[in-house]
Amino acid sequence: MATLAAPVPDQAPPTYAEVNRDILATLAPPGKRWFAGMGVVLAGLAFGAFCWGLQLKLGMGITGYTPPIFWGTYITTFVFWVGIAHSGTLISAILLLFRAGWRTSIYRASEAMTVFAVMTAGLFPILHLGRAWFFYWVVPYPNFRGLWANFRSPLVWDVFAIATYFTVSATFLAMGLIPDLAAVRDQAAGWRKKIYGIVSLGWKNSDREWQHFGRMYLFLAALATPLVLSVHSVVSWDFAMAIVPGWHATIFAPYFVAGAIFSGCGMVITILVPLRKALKLERYLQIRHFENLAKLCLLTSMIVSYAYATEYFVAWYSGNAIERATFYNRAFGDYWWATWTMTVCNAFIPQLLWFKKIRTDLRSLFIISIFINIGMWFERFVIIVTSLSHEFEPWQWAYYLPRWPEYGILLGSFCWFAMWFLLFIRFFPVIAIAEVKEALPPPLRGRGGGHR
Repeated sequence: MATLAAPVPDQAPPTYAEVNRDILATLAPPGKRWFAGMGVVLAGLAFGAFCWGLQLKLGMGITGYTPPIFWGTYITTFVFWVGIAHSGTLISAILLLFRAGWRTSIYRASEAMTVFAVMTAGLFPILHLGRAWFFYWVVPYPNFRGLWANFRSPLVWDVFAIATYFTVSATFLAMGLIPDLAAVRDQAAGWRKKIYGIVSLGWKNSDREWQHFGRMYLFLAALATPLVLSVHSVVSWDFAMAIVPGWHATIFAPYFVAGAIFSGCGMVITILVPLRKALKLERYLQIRHFENLAKLCLLTSMIVSYAYATEYFVAWYSGNAIERATFYNRAFGDYWWATWTMTVCNAFIPQLLWFKKIRTDLRSLFIISIFINIGMWFERFVIIVTSLSHEFEPWQWAYYLPRWPEYGILLGSFCWFAMWFLLFIRFFPVIAIAEVKEALPPPLRGRGGGHR
């Protein structure tokens, strides 16, 4: 496949003024493509809202849920979106702590993806309740009824996980945007200048401000890093704390964390490849950035593949007949198609990334990232549905398939996420202006002037 347009190898790095000009140009009035994309996204979101309204009116009976399977598409998609959110923290916070210079051009989009993915994930516990207007029952707050949430319920754990992760991620994103919003303010005029002046918090670009900014940003990175481990570990305990066959395993916490980073990096590639072309950012989103993301995908794919093999080995080695039957059913039972889709997409296809020619071809990377996203959704589907459908008592075994309202809500969740991302790139710099300038070679830092 032909590689998309890449910067000329001997092309000189941009000056400060060119960085400002190129990145701020992405905030120009949107063209027909942006409006067409937003129109498609809003149409999909409207269909998802219609499906949800139908569910509220007719009840959960319109879904494919059947006893004993009451965790289906909605919890699957909840775990999927929480996983997507984790790569933003990884790329932005952990790579910052390790001083990985290649993060500068991609971390802003990753941080925005994190916030919007958490916002999307937070909808699904509410959708899963059926009677969505009672969602506040899972929120632990003092109330006149004297009732408290059941702290042994996974839904309550998810409230804490989502609230904590969203608060820190949104703060991290907003903090990093301040210097760039000041750059937009200096170039804007009229009412836009006033609004950007307010949201930039009076940033004056002084040495004192940069010192405080650097310390605070480093502190937030150190605070956000444990969330990569803790939040998705809490989500994994939704399953591991149960005695359901296939769930009650100590491997779930690291397994879920590795899977979250894997799926998140895949989604970053899915977003950045078309964004690079649409916004003409080839000079800043270079092939080396995508190659490093591809290497990270390959590493986490191997960890996830090892976790798959470990699960099956432990089930066989344990001598537990029920565990053995559960995992045999996953691979060769009613849901064999979902299990092998998961395995092919997550374990086999990413092995193509061993080849540099594949890692540096953006079209190939984009296709592989789509397969990764599909495979990681099916991973959560396999974990949830196959275990619930094949528990201890054979007379309780059942077969679940999502119905069209569930697919409509699933489609609506992707459109909800895409809507917020399209709005973000319309009003905020998708690449960090200040940090791109810091990464310029020292001899060129004074050339061309510009806003730091």
